[in-house]
Amino acid sequence: MNWADLNLMPALPELFLVGALSAILLLDLFVSDAKRGITYALSLLTLLVCAVLQVSTFQPFATVTFSGMFVDDPLSDIVKVAMYGATALVLVYTRQYTKDRGLYRGEYFTLTLFALLGMNLMVSASHFVSLYMGLELLSLSLYSLIALQRESGRAIEAAMKYFVLGALASGLLLYGVSMVYGATGSLELAKVAQAISSGSANGTLLVFGLVFIVAGLAFKLGAVPFHMWVPDVYQGSATAMTLMIGAAPKLAAFVFVFRILVQGLGAMAGDWQGMLVILAVLSMAIGNITAIAQTNLKRMLAYSTISHMGFLLLGLIAGTNTGYASSLFYIIVYVLTTLASFGILLGLSRAGFECETLDDLKGLNGRNSWYALLMLLALFSMAGIPPLAGFYAKFAVIQAIVAKGSLVWLAVVAVLMSLIGAFYYLRAVKVMYFDEAQDNSPIAMSADMKLVLSLNALALLGLGVMPERLIALCVEAIKQSLTVL
Repeated sequence: MNWADLNLMPALPELFLVGALSAILLLDLFVSDAKRGITYALSLLTLLVCAVLQVSTFQPFATVTFSGMFVDDPLSDIVKVAMYGATALVLVYTRQYTKDRGLYRGEYFTLTLFALLGMNLMVSASHFVSLYMGLELLSLSLYSLIALQRESGRAIEAAMKYFVLGALASGLLLYGVSMVYGATGSLELAKVAQAISSGSANGTLLVFGLVFIVAGLAFKLGAVPFHMWVPDVYQGSATAMTLMIGAAPKLAAFVFVFRILVQGLGAMAGDWQGMLVILAVLSMAIGNITAIAQTNLKRMLAYSTISHMGFLLLGLIAGTNTGYASSLFYIIVYVLTTLASFGILLGLSRAGFECETLDDLKGLNGRNSWYALLMLLALFSMAGIPPLAGFYAKFAVIQAIVAKGSLVWLAVVAVLMSLIGAFYYLRAVKVMYFDEAQDNSPIAMSADMKLVLSLNALALLGLGVMPERLIALCVEAIKQSLTVL
């Protein structure tokens, strides 16, 4: 580390987050359960300040610091701001839910912020060591969050499954990274890319390392055949923790994959694109077909997530800036949709009752037509029905694949799988609008949650009607992020 040339400005939001997190951790020791709202407010304030710092330090080019281990570029800026917003929505949506279940404690807020810190490091890492540090900080925080519900056998089982399979995936990833290091002599992404492009790297070691790396990345995304943990963890976790797993970490996972495969191993695109094609087809097929048989909403949304990860991979397979930008747009829309759908489930849950089966949605339109409309917008967006944002997101990645020319068949498969997937989303809509309610108890939702949830769901409509500015921002971010090489 050359301390004389150290530039801390690109990491200013992370430094503030560490300081604020430490302060919240200490202050919460002196806060009683009755005044836990102080910790909640401080956590939201921390996210707001981090977002302001991120925007204020924005630069339209890439800056590398910490001896090549940390990069600040438009891609990291956009994704970090999105992660701050997603984490804030998670805290707002889960406030009453966690209160009703005894989870509204300091550990919940600090672990959430620790997970965010890990995500930030993943997004800005330009070195395999910092990438892995961010990944493990995020993973350990998520394991702990799931296990917070100590009296729940399902939650403990979900945490253990996630931990064991996560450790296996980390081992695969590390083994692949060690081979890449042996082949190139460096762990810095830019130098790895340079060694591969110049032909000085050991090709045999690189290919072996790539296989293990793709397997580890596929697990983190939840792509088939490394998807076994997703439905079990989604269903076993408390809904608040399921939302945390399914929202902001997906943004970090996309950038994590982009940094490694595109920025570090971009010269080997011909090798990893073939593997991603298999992962994408299997994920779209198994995710959508298996979801049809599910009656548990969280498990259905878990298989839905698997299918969406298959669509996400299409943009990476295209191998163009437009393709990468379409994947970035897709994951942002996916996170917004996940927040809205799980937000409704959290709002419908109450002390002693979990809204997690299709039957729990029966007659929702009769109970509260506004909440039914918000859920309809979220489900239609997931299904890719115009004019919702999900339609444009799917259209963008499929268009990128079609432009590739040789992979038109993959676009046809994606369209067919999307049609199959529409069935289980429309089934949930049918249950809400045409079935008789089994539970007519009033739906109690705080005013702030109702407002934020409404804006969240309506944003899906707004982005679907006017997606141009966000997609242009994604294209520019991808373009600038690749200039760092």
